[in-house]
Amino acid sequence: MFNKTINILERIIPIKEVQAHCDIPCGIYDPGHVLVACLTVIRMTDLINDHKEVKHSVDWHNEINRYIAEKERHAAIVKHEIRIIWGDFFKAPQFEKYPELHELTHSIMLLGSKTRQEVNKDAALQLLEKVNRFAEIFWEIKGVSTKKAVCPYPPSLEVVYPQL
Repeated sequence: MFNKTINILERIIPIKEVQAHCDIPCGIYDPGHVLVACLTVIRMTDLINDHKEVKHSVDWHNEINRYIAEKERHAAIVKHEIRIIWGDFFKAPQFEKYPELHELTHSIMLLGSKTRQEVNKDAALQLLEKVNRFAEIFWEIKGVSTKKAVCPYPPSLEVVYPQL
């Protein structure tokens, strides 16, 4: 009944449809997704570096382009997810307790851009180091202790995990 009434009203009075993000906030934040994306950037950088010998085959070009696309996509995910946690989760008391947060976030943004622009393993490793520190601070604020462990897949580097 309600939908019928709305449909009739829409025909009589055109209603402009708008879309927006709800920005509730839902309270669901976790830097785990960022760490996986960061590891993917490192892994794709390694795979690209393993293919430095240029081959003139369609398969080679297809493979290298896929690595580059994934590296860029995951570096963008790192930047996006960090911005959300920094902008929506952290509040003034956390910035007072952890004054390094603004600089840390900014350095992640810069390294995220650098890893997109270049095939730079050092930058990718620095990105992981910064994201690990970001995750440590995040979990400290949540009152959850953390541990560092080597991820069980390539590139097999140490990552911060919450101890739940």
